[in-house]
Amino acid sequence: MDEFEEFAFALLDQLSVELSEENTIKESQSNAVEAFASKISFDDIKEISERLFLDSAQKVLEFTGISVPDNTKVESPDLIEFKRLKGRKVFPTRNSFSFVDELFTSIAYEDTKRIAQLAKNNTSQFLVYSTYAKGYISQISTTYGDFYESAIYLNRFVLSGYPQIILHKRGVPYESNFDQVNSGYIGALKMTMLEEQVHSVQKNLYETNKNAVTMVNEINEELANIILALDSSKIKALYEYLQLPPVPDEYPIAQRANLFFTLNPDNFIVRVLGPDVMTFTNVSVDPKILEMIPQLLDVYQRWLKPIQIHHAAFTIMEGMAEFAVRSILRDDKDFHNYLTTFANTDISSYQVRKSIGMDFTEYVSAKIGKGTYKRLIDDPPTTRELKNPESYLKRL
Repeated sequence: MDEFEEFAFALLDQLSVELSEENTIKESQSNAVEAFASKISFDDIKEISERLFLDSAQKVLEFTGISVPDNTKVESPDLIEFKRLKGRKVFPTRNSFSFVDELFTSIAYEDTKRIAQLAKNNTSQFLVYSTYAKGYISQISTTYGDFYESAIYLNRFVLSGYPQIILHKRGVPYESNFDQVNSGYIGALKMTMLEEQVHSVQKNLYETNKNAVTMVNEINEELANIILALDSSKIKALYEYLQLPPVPDEYPIAQRANLFFTLNPDNFIVRVLGPDVMTFTNVSVDPKILEMIPQLLDVYQRWLKPIQIHHAAFTIMEGMAEFAVRSILRDDKDFHNYLTTFANTDISSYQVRKSIGMDFTEYVSAKIGKGTYKRLIDDPPTTRELKNPESYLKRL
């Protein structure tokens, strides 16, 4: 086995928990369907989403003051396609788009041979985007939906499986528990539809976030190429100085891959400087490291601005959606049943949940009322302002 094949197996091994959970969901759903025979069935998510769409869009308009775009469509892809969607949500550079789509497709099919070939064909792209695969695909079983470009994508695998699994776990007679579980299922779809429709109105924020992430990817690709081009003496010196576990010399690409994952700014800068780096205007790098990689300071400095833009945009995008759901569905019976049957919580616990983006949105909304969402979309806060909403209001 060469080192590229080892990369492929290692990547799938890092996803083993998620892949195992997917198999458990498939098996549990199959057992439920067999137990129900033809006596119990839930409406298809496509049918329910079509019923919910217009009413949900009206609620979004009333709450945010912004109309859901007329061209917004709803899709419900299978698991493979939903994983490929996650690859598109990585927002790769233009030259890497096809590579990322093929990588995520290969991961979705667990095709180690193809993953290894991709790693060999373009190692720098593999180093950058395989890290996304670990993060994005490992969240599939907790993701109900996503918005991309002009479409809302519902996670058919999860949303169609969970109500059947939950009802089956409650035991016989299934009919006596059906109404509550079905109501929770509809509540899950109401929540997902609202969240993604709010994302559909965030055009400026969406484009800002997309462009920032693409720029971060461009910088990370540059860093990967710099590290792959380092000579063996510098690699050895960096391993010794950073006290990294040694990698045998017969695996030169693996040596450089480990070094890239260590020095990747998402890991290295945040680990060294802490999460407050999202408010910094400058970064510093150990002079000893700069002796061996003099380009590193410039790379990190250029990375700082787009990562902060992404952090701020993504945080407020999610916070606006969370605040809308919490406000619009607080008295909704189906949503209450979703919380108890699917999320194992209740409305009281849900209402006191905290997040930076939601708390910021709530604070600004309490101050300026109507027009809050349009203001946040047209003039989003910075990372510093997210921590101090009063400073955002003063800037306005």
